[in-house]
Amino acid sequence: MRYLTDRKRAVGMGSAKSGTAHFWAMKVSSVALLILIPLFVFTFGSVVGEGYEAVIAYYAQPFPAIVAALTLIVGLEHFQSGAQVLIEDYVHGAAEKIAIILVKCLAYATMATGLFAIAKLAL
Repeated sequence: MRYLTDRKRAVGMGSAKSGTAHFWAMKVSSVALLILIPLFVFTFGSVVGEGYEAVIAYYAQPFPAIVAALTLIVGLEHFQSGAQVLIEDYVHGAAEKIAIILVKCLAYATMATGLFAIAKLAL
């Protein structure tokens, strides 16, 4: 009977070659969110408490609509990427694959719904 440690089993299998790309994608989205979140807060904050017509007129301008859309896209991409890492670390087997698929579907469905709402406001 052979006793193999986890390290011995992994030797020779190579790396997954996706860790660095995933790491950099998370870092880039983090930096983008550092810029987009304050922009979103300042653009959205100026119409808080205003009436429906004022909000529609404000988001009919391109800058606030673009900032809101970019914040939504980058934020949800960052969410699904981080949630995927969390699931890969703590869930195993078939549940891991199902959970990753569900998180990605949730993120993209929320993104599509949000973009539709922004487009409806802007147009």
